[in-house]
Amino acid sequence: MRMAEGHAPMKQTDFLSRIDMPADLRRVAQEDLVHVSDEVRQAVIEAVSQTGGHLGAGLGVVELTVALHYVFNTPDDKFIWDVSHQCYPHKALTGRKSRLNTLRTGGGLSGFTSRAESEFDPFGAAHSSTAISAALGFAAGRDFMKRDNQVVAIVGDGAMSAGMAFEGLNNVGSEKRRMVIILNDNHMSIAPPAGALSDYLTELRGFMPDEATRDKGIAEEGLPSFVDQPTMFDDLGVPYAGPFDGHDVDEMVRVLTAARDHDGPILLHVITRKGKGYAPAEASADCYHGVSKFNISDGKQDKAAPVAPNYAKVFADALISEAQRDERIVAVSPAMPDGSGLTKFGEMFPERHFDVAIAEQHCVTFCAGMAAEGMRPFAAIYSTFLQRGYDQVIHDVAIQKLPVRFAIDRAGMVGADGVTHQGAYDVAFLGCVPGMTIMAAGNEAELTDMVATSAAFDEGPIALRYPRGEGAGVEMPEQGRILEIGKGVVLREGSKIAILSYGARRQDALAAADKLAAMGLSATVADARFAKPIDDDLVKQLATNHELLISVEEGSIGGFSTLVYDSLARQGLDTGNARFVPIFMPDIYIDHDKPAAQVTAAGLDAAGIVVRVLDALGIDESRAVAAAGIGAE
Repeated sequence: MRMAEGHAPMKQTDFLSRIDMPADLRRVAQEDLVHVSDEVRQAVIEAVSQTGGHLGAGLGVVELTVALHYVFNTPDDKFIWDVSHQCYPHKALTGRKSRLNTLRTGGGLSGFTSRAESEFDPFGAAHSSTAISAALGFAAGRDFMKRDNQVVAIVGDGAMSAGMAFEGLNNVGSEKRRMVIILNDNHMSIAPPAGALSDYLTELRGFMPDEATRDKGIAEEGLPSFVDQPTMFDDLGVPYAGPFDGHDVDEMVRVLTAARDHDGPILLHVITRKGKGYAPAEASADCYHGVSKFNISDGKQDKAAPVAPNYAKVFADALISEAQRDERIVAVSPAMPDGSGLTKFGEMFPERHFDVAIAEQHCVTFCAGMAAEGMRPFAAIYSTFLQRGYDQVIHDVAIQKLPVRFAIDRAGMVGADGVTHQGAYDVAFLGCVPGMTIMAAGNEAELTDMVATSAAFDEGPIALRYPRGEGAGVEMPEQGRILEIGKGVVLREGSKIAILSYGARRQDALAAADKLAAMGLSATVADARFAKPIDDDLVKQLATNHELLISVEEGSIGGFSTLVYDSLARQGLDTGNARFVPIFMPDIYIDHDKPAAQVTAAGLDAAGIVVRVLDALGIDESRAVAAAGIGAE
């Protein structure tokens, strides 16, 4: 692994400077844990101010994390973090303190737990609601292996809205295995939590008594419930204790000690505050869930002025434009309204915007029901999260030919969020679904057209994918045009090479053609627009009129290139015509880094396309560059 990008060294502190591992923490006097907590919080703030990343969630669990490592014997005892973007304090206490300022940078620490990174990360997770199921698996494995370690699942309250969390709880309640579930209730997911469960937890929060009453209850019972009736967790067979103050580190130590020694499962309801201890985060609407680099003194984030509109904003503006003309259009998001650009849509059409919480499966089928009733639903889901609703896409939408519109954000490389959030697979897993129409925007203007096309399409499910970040800076239309289904477009005419781009790499394909032209190699560039139905006529034109056909996509093997292969074979063009060379994401997980660096690593930038063309033509790259009189990159 290459070295991480350089950052200023971490500031040394009184207690934290002497703590490298949890064993060091356990030698600290309990009354000093409050000072340790303050220093861990400061270390996290300093690190994230340099790198950007997830801040608010980690600040909210500082005292809880310190108490956990103080009480439990990690790494023998297992901590399973749900989502795990709150794990920065955990990393600071488990041998990674000196590298905190490399978080989410190339060659640096992951922004999530990672089995490859540390033995203190027994389970990696960057998608929600997996911790209870995984922890039960660890507990079952422990029991079969006749070991005596404890297993702890730390679950955010937002994660409890997903069905998988309840599937896990249901199983825990019947298995009765020894494990601890911590419900970290900060009353805040990425956006304000939605749904009846959030209201239920708010009701339970109201039962938290004052400190003296809590102290008395803990002293007498160890794991008291302050709720005056059985909770839903008790009814599921998982005893409930709490609510407790997650920012009182001494209280956490006493409660966790009792939970550590509890026989069977126990759920601890712990009240925390996202962004705790950093005023700008506490005052922010999202509690600084995810931030760019920032100035610690005032919290001002270092965000460069955009040179082109953000794709998510373009999608939202286009959808608003269509919704103004068609009252049947509704937008649905599984707990990501801001990230998907739908906050503004919700403000304009509050009755036509649905945040269904972290529940992608429900989101898809909910849209299917509305489509069956004659509505025109747009399911706005990140590519990496749509994976979680795949069965519903097939069973509830596609088989019934229901016109659900899938707006697939974050398609392709995503930068610092890394492998768990790469939008690599959607073309492959949707391309094999009968009756599915699939588009990808090559720039922000094309995205506007595809939103209009989706809104008008009632023949079945349709998906439009678009990348994270800024557009290409092209001129924007006043209103989206309805595209002819299954038809691409030739952007530039050439003679020797044909480059067929699908989606976000359109600008690189054009830039590659410029580089090839400088070498005396004439290239046609086309934008497929549609992966399914693919433009057979365009594929035939490119294959029969050029020596080499290159496809370029920011997706996995089995995606657009496979559909091009199929088109060639169906038309009898797979032999005796242009050689076909597909370019797609390599069959590896590309780790967190700047998006441009990830694209380069994947060979999907202009230089990478040129290299593949020259290799396919048997042309020595260095000689071609020298002959063209251009500098090697």
